[in-house]
Amino acid sequence: MKNILEICQDVADVACVQAPTTLFDKSSQNARIFLSVAKDALNGLLRIGDWQELTKDGCLVTVKCKKDYLIKTFCPDFFQLLNNTVYIKNDEEKVIGAIRPEQWQKEKFFGDVSCGIKFKIQNSMFRFLQEPPEGVKIVFQYRSANVVFDGGMFTEKTEITADSDIPIFDEYLVKLAIRWRLQARNGLDYSEEYLEYQQECKKRFGAGLASRDIVLSGCENTLADGGVAYVKKEC
Repeated sequence: MKNILEICQDVADVACVQAPTTLFDKSSQNARIFLSVAKDALNGLLRIGDWQELTKDGCLVTVKCKKDYLIKTFCPDFFQLLNNTVYIKNDEEKVIGAIRPEQWQKEKFFGDVSCGIKFKIQNSMFRFLQEPPEGVKIVFQYRSANVVFDGGMFTEKTEITADSDIPIFDEYLVKLAIRWRLQARNGLDYSEEYLEYQQECKKRFGAGLASRDIVLSGCENTLADGGVAYVKKEC
């Protein structure tokens, strides 16, 4: 696995520009450009969708007298919640799901919430319609904001901070992402490089979707009711 500096050097060779010896020489315009482009490339990949490489499991345990929970307090690398992945671990509750703003207002002031636990995601928080019982364990999947590994400790990080950092994404895809941005930054035509990047993104992202976990138990039915997820046990 090549680190981010080595990847930038490979791109420089292909693009026929001066290769950086480091990305963190503030006196070097070339180094600053490569670092900026590399950060943009990784941030762009992060925002494409729910990559398998970025998918993680999160867990919220409710406490007494609390309805609002900031996600980053228990998932520091949280970027975005994955849809339809939230459920109660103990399987005792029948309903859990995100609701639309108009549903929130309607059920908060006029509705009957005895059928289960309901919440909305707002400002990166779990906000429950009614105070949930203490000790309820709610598990979910989310997209991590981490884009690189530390080259020494192999811990995940949300930003490039050293030449030795290794991208979480596929090396070839990162090269393509950096190259078209570098050429655009230098005022060169980048249409072919951008098209190749887009095609590779679709291929890699599609392969990740094909390898997602498959539920084989056959004992859950998911029903839709105006944006609320109902989990009905039948076995």
